[in-house]
Amino acid sequence: MTLRLGDEAPNFQAETSEGSIDFHQYLGTSWGILFSHPKDYTPVCTTELGYVAKIKPEFEKRNVKVLALSVDPVDSHKGWISDINETQKTTVNYPIIADSDKKVSNLYDMIHPNASETTTVRSVFVIGPDKKVKLTLTYPASTGRNFDELLRVIDSLQLTSVYSVATPANWKDGEDTIIVPSVSDEDAKKKFPKGFRTVKPYLRYTPQPNK
Repeated sequence: MTLRLGDEAPNFQAETSEGSIDFHQYLGTSWGILFSHPKDYTPVCTTELGYVAKIKPEFEKRNVKVLALSVDPVDSHKGWISDINETQKTTVNYPIIADSDKKVSNLYDMIHPNASETTTVRSVFVIGPDKKVKLTLTYPASTGRNFDELLRVIDSLQLTSVYSVATPANWKDGEDTIIVPSVSDEDAKKKFPKGFRTVKPYLRYTPQPNK
């Protein structure tokens, strides 16, 4: 199954390192990030899970719940978590799905046979409170993900879901945004009381509206 932006994120029930969950119930009214790992006790995954644990407060500030996935069973996850805590000097503080039957992996198209027939690629799904897919990323197993970039993307997604703006290349929270072309200059004067500057009729910058 190929998931595209705007599709509903499929619901599922699963065992995790923190007990049984229903995915949609777990998310509730929060945003969510679901990210997969090829298998337990692998070096790149160990650094990723440890880093996410360290920055979990940043996800919480953004009302984002974190959920990881690996195709190994719960007992394996718990042993691996001990290693992660030891080597990364942190405490894993979010659930890791045990997907030994690959039900969730297949539901979310996390197994790419030309890369590996048995393990998941490094997939990322950001899901909104409406349970719709807002972002997908796919990394090869050999490349660790940039979770600071994912925080930046979530800042943009949350901002642009409320205001009629888009974010330019390399934008960071607090920087100027771009007024979407569908908003006329007349409406822009009402919507953006901080004003805006026009570079081209289709390129108008305004200070970040929620700052």
